[in-house]
Amino acid sequence: MTEPTSTPRPTTRADAITMLTAAGQRYELATVSVHGTPQRWFVHGPASLRAMYADAVSDEIFTVFGDERRTFAEHWSDAARIGRVLVDTYGIAPGDRVAISMRNYPEWMAAFVAITSVGAIAVAMNSLWQPDEMAYALVDSGARVLLADQERVDRFEQQPVDGVDVIAVRPDRTVGHPVLDDLVAAVSDATMPAASPALDDPATMFYTSGSTGHPKGVLSTHRNILAALLSWELDARIMRVLATTDAIRPDAQPAALLGIPLFHVTGCHACFLQSYRAQRKLVSMYKWDAELAAELIERERVSTFLAPPALTGDLVRVARTSSRDLSSLRLIGGGGAARPPEQVAAIGSTFRKAGPNTGWGMTETNAIGAGISEGDYLERPSSSGRASAVLELRVVDDHDVAVPTGARGELQVRGTSVFGGYWNRPDADAEVFVDGWFRTGDVAYLDDEGYVFIVDRIKDLIIRGGENIGCGAVEAALALHPKVHEAAVYSVPDERLGEEVGATVYADADLDPEELRAFARTHLA
Repeated sequence: MTEPTSTPRPTTRADAITMLTAAGQRYELATVSVHGTPQRWFVHGPASLRAMYADAVSDEIFTVFGDERRTFAEHWSDAARIGRVLVDTYGIAPGDRVAISMRNYPEWMAAFVAITSVGAIAVAMNSLWQPDEMAYALVDSGARVLLADQERVDRFEQQPVDGVDVIAVRPDRTVGHPVLDDLVAAVSDATMPAASPALDDPATMFYTSGSTGHPKGVLSTHRNILAALLSWELDARIMRVLATTDAIRPDAQPAALLGIPLFHVTGCHACFLQSYRAQRKLVSMYKWDAELAAELIERERVSTFLAPPALTGDLVRVARTSSRDLSSLRLIGGGGAARPPEQVAAIGSTFRKAGPNTGWGMTETNAIGAGISEGDYLERPSSSGRASAVLELRVVDDHDVAVPTGARGELQVRGTSVFGGYWNRPDADAEVFVDGWFRTGDVAYLDDEGYVFIVDRIKDLIIRGGENIGCGAVEAALALHPKVHEAAVYSVPDERLGEEVGATVYADADLDPEELRAFARTHLA
């Protein structure tokens, strides 16, 4: 399973894919049946996320958080102890839901590894949620255990949910719940509990905002997630094969900066989980700070940074004004929202060695869909790239009939990384799936080379700094105020965040806007 060396170097992406996915190659693809549906799968891929974690155990540094450093081996040991706590103390069994709600601590990642290794489902909760939003997701998912930091423990206690056991992570004062450090310290057997999650077993649940009502739980399997991880690797190999010059070999362990939340699939999959396969050091930030990011890039020799345009734009500005050495950067990736073309050019002109990269994906596709990098991206700064090797894209009219090249319509996707359905929402599944194709709600067109261009949205969503915000959910929260009779929510342009949330409210004459803002803070993330 090695890359071919004696065959001529391909000149097109299609030829590169054919060569790299042929029989006997590392990324060999075959069509397999998944619940009766044919899907393309990597023949030599891991048998589960657990197998991927175990294969990555090494003495290389994995996580960096402040002054804390853990190797891949130490991280696996930490996860095994958490796995023991979940199984032996709390009776967690395959298929049970275990929720995580905290900052980007190493414990978030160790808990995720433990949950998915013992066959349970990791519920990645939005750490910005207010108490009623947390309570909704805990009830909706049926979570049995919640691992939470101090701020999230406080919110839980404002609106507790019966039947949920809370484990406190890094509490800064006495709490009425068991503390994770104490629980793992009492574990005598530091081996991961025996479990054999299968490729098509559910592994994760990420909540995604819709245009109306409460967020929906996106249930994905081990295969869905691994398909995304392996496809990103394949894309990188394709770039390397098509490169006209030899790639620069890194002079140190590759490193990525985690400046975005782990409760989004970009942070979890593209930053965290991809680091396993690449034996990549992951430098985690408590919260985004552009000046600190530059300091960490310099100190840790960070080579990869993935973030929505608001954050990569911040880094461009700091790079132009700071004396920090950012020459270790090789890739500045995007996602979550459209990157302005002028920022694409600014990345290309500001960083000596780092190329711009972006892609289109969704929570429902496990963050992958289409991708574009470097020269292709600089030539087509408005494009999201071409389809992943394990996915198909099409643009259709209102009757789900494919439109001609260059014509606009709804973008639909199908393939191996696409989730199987929403948690306990067959009504929503019926709305979004048609003959195996997933309706994305994005308006797009495909050019004659297969590049996709997202131009609008069908869904009533606001994308603020890469965060999807359902207009209906905000309207419903505003309408809870006793003086509000009606509210209409919509996006307003914002130079840094892309879009901000705006509202027009019909209310009693004595309602002060500041009173309404204060009220909204208690009901909205």
